[in-house]
Amino acid sequence: MGQSSSLPSSLPSIALHVLRVVDSSPADGLVEPYFDYLIGISTENGEHQDLSTLSEEGSNSLVGLSKVIEDNEGRLVGLRVYNAKSQRIRDVHLTPSRVWAETLLQANGDSLPTPSTTTSSTGPKPSLLGLSLRVCNPANALESVYHVLDVLEGSPAEVSLVPWGDYVLAWSGGPLHSENDFYNLIEAHVDKPLRLFVYNSDLDNLREVILYPTRQWGGEGLIGCGIGYGLLHRIPRPSTPPTAPPLDGYFEQSTNSRQTQPEQVASQ
Repeated sequence: MGQSSSLPSSLPSIALHVLRVVDSSPADGLVEPYFDYLIGISTENGEHQDLSTLSEEGSNSLVGLSKVIEDNEGRLVGLRVYNAKSQRIRDVHLTPSRVWAETLLQANGDSLPTPSTTTSSTGPKPSLLGLSLRVCNPANALESVYHVLDVLEGSPAEVSLVPWGDYVLAWSGGPLHSENDFYNLIEAHVDKPLRLFVYNSDLDNLREVILYPTRQWGGEGLIGCGIGYGLLHRIPRPSTPPTAPPLDGYFEQSTNSRQTQPEQVASQ
């Protein structure tokens, strides 16, 4: 499971953004959610493919990667990964497998998918890699992050957020795409739990928090903190690149009408 790092000379216009990495999956510990982007894949037979090339060959990059992963189940594959935080490219090697998912199902007392289900084009299949991915342009990585500034005492933000060190990356529904998206999201969750994914630059740590926006806490605003957005509030690049995280396997597709181009999301 060797890994190598190099500074990227140029990035492709198409990549797969890692949104989730499932615990105990082949990608767990090798791929980092929200910061990692898959840009290429290689197989044991020496085949190397850029995801942008897969997209140009009559199929989108999610479907193309899914086929390569399916064809190489149980064999070592290499994933080329760009990390937006360190701004480096590395190679991650792992073996696509469904054994981990089947083990978890059995441990939870759930039944395994039947052969008819796993061969159906519409039926659920256990993930081969343990990743959820979306198609995007990595050049826009980390543009839409929300820097937590001053936090008021007794506010909803005081319970969950750390001033100056925290950056909101996404919510349970996925990434956000503009400055107003975050404020609209808060308005839509008044007196309801809002699950956020937050990165802390001081600890180099990504965590999940639950925020409860409300007008009843006794102060100004719904969450009681200042939010910075834009060039001056981007996540600082760490002095030491983080250790490499993992990649996963089987894809499902969905669309997001808020994109100018449909946003496809898949689980590997």
